Amino acid sequence: MLFGRLIILFLLWSTAFAVPPSNAQSTEIRTLGRFDGWRDNNLVGYGLVVGLAGSGDTRQSAITRQAVRNVLGRLGTTVTEDEVNSRNVAVVMVMGTLPPSANRGDRIPATVSSVGDARSLAGGSLLMTPLAGPDGNTYALAQGSLVTGGYSFEDEFNLQQRNFPTTARLENGATVEVSVDADLVQEGEELRFLLKDADFGMAASISEQINTYFGQSVAWAKGADEVRIAYAGGPRQLAAFVGEIERIAVGTDTPPRIVINERTGTIVAGSSVTLSSVVIAQGDIRITVTTENTALQPAFISGINPGISSLIITNTELDVEQGDADVVATFDNSSIADLVQGLSQAGVDTRRTIGILQSLKDAGALHADIIVQ
Repeated sequence: MLFGRLIILFLLWSTAFAVPPSNAQSTEIRTLGRFDGWRDNNLVGYGLVVGLAGSGDTRQSAITRQAVRNVLGRLGTTVTEDEVNSRNVAVVMVMGTLPPSANRGDRIPATVSSVGDARSLAGGSLLMTPLAGPDGNTYALAQGSLVTGGYSFEDEFNLQQRNFPTTARLENGATVEVSVDADLVQEGEELRFLLKDADFGMAASISEQINTYFGQSVAWAKGADEVRIAYAGGPRQLAAFVGEIERIAVGTDTPPRIVINERTGTIVAGSSVTLSSVVIAQGDIRITVTTENTALQPAFISGINPGISSLIITNTELDVEQGDADVVATFDNSSIADLVQGLSQAGVDTRRTIGILQSLKDAGALHADIIVQ
């Protein structure tokens, strides 16, 4: 059994707090959020993939037999479910995303995922599948050859697989059938700009810059995540008005953040992330428990006394091993880059570095938000 022990010791000094450097920069308003009504729309459909080389759904999948029968029936062929016996077909769910503004004939990508017990969708082709929105109406039709990016082969209980071949991609394989337009503003109402990250200061700054640009009070911050903008023009002037607002530059301060991907051991931090003076002690203790069971067998057991049984004796040995690669590191007021580099030079791996960063945040010595993916 392996126990990892991370002990974080902090020296709190009266002058040990670093002042984060200014990271102010200008960016266009369109990068900070979106207008209400400008959003993607999810589509979903249910269809069949054909042309598989024996890697489709098995006969035990009743939904596949029924779907094949329905498709063949619409094409003028009458069969029963018992007559459908092929592993070259798979039932799938088809998912797509309709952009905020789309015209008939536009092509959009789609994702195809197996519903039954198919082993792989490699080499298959999706039959025409309607893609419907939350309102139940069909907005696109998907059809075409699939790209899986993986494989799965099995023979005599031997399996070779790469990635996940039960999910495939249909690049630009769905055709938009119904035009959609974003409804940004109703007559007599205001435009609503929604911020990606709620911030009262940023909302106030955006409204101030818009008012300065137009020379009049047309915008106001309704909250930390919304800016209202008055619009008195007609439908023909709306696109130009919104375009002007999106190109207005606003000064921003990037919030200090550290993004940690625990699955891959990746750490990404901004240059403005700082920490207070800190001493870190890190070491390992390996504890091994060895158990040995010994059976004590009576000399005469058979036919004399049925109540006599074997006795099991358990001996346990505990071994504690102190790690040789203990690390004690001292860091003055510095950035997160200096900390990670110093820990790396001291031989601390990425997984333990992540644990140290999380402990620093809990103790208040790390001045940044940690986002764990």
